[in-house]
Amino acid sequence: MKILALIGSPRKGSNTDTLVDQTLKGSEVSGHTYEKIYLYNYDIAPCIDCRKCKQGDYVCVINDGMQEIYPKMDGADVIIFGTPNYWYGPTAKMKLLIDRMRPYVANGKLKGKKAVVITPAAEGPHACGPLMEMFRMCFKYLEMEFAGKISAAAYERGEVKNDQKALRNAYGLGAAL
Repeated sequence: MKILALIGSPRKGSNTDTLVDQTLKGSEVSGHTYEKIYLYNYDIAPCIDCRKCKQGDYVCVINDGMQEIYPKMDGADVIIFGTPNYWYGPTAKMKLLIDRMRPYVANGKLKGKKAVVITPAAEGPHACGPLMEMFRMCFKYLEMEFAGKISAAAYERGEVKNDQKALRNAYGLGAAL
């Protein structure tokens, strides 16, 4: 199985990055392969509601970094959405990516793929409800399978490394994919 990890944190080595790494490490036990990309390394423009993705080939016509990301999403069996919790939602870069997933409603290329959400939050897992519900609804709309989530209390850089339970849970989720 091929896994694509989308990191929506602006910081490499972040708490999000650490949890995603543990999940990917766990996935290796089952022989899965993976690719991890940092969304902040890509220029992702906002959706302009041109609706061209709902016609013809059902592709987005905006020429930016998403043109590199779309084929990676198409080729993955599992997509991990890793984002810190910002104001009870994803980071702006992750939200841009989600908005640009609109072609998948028409072309159905994500149908049946597994989706995982990984999010640290300063206030802890109880603050992740709105973010998780947004992702859950998006996955349902795209006919993806919500295969799991990891949320943890972490704010300062590297803080999640002290949360052995969250690290074990992330590893276990990866191993179970």
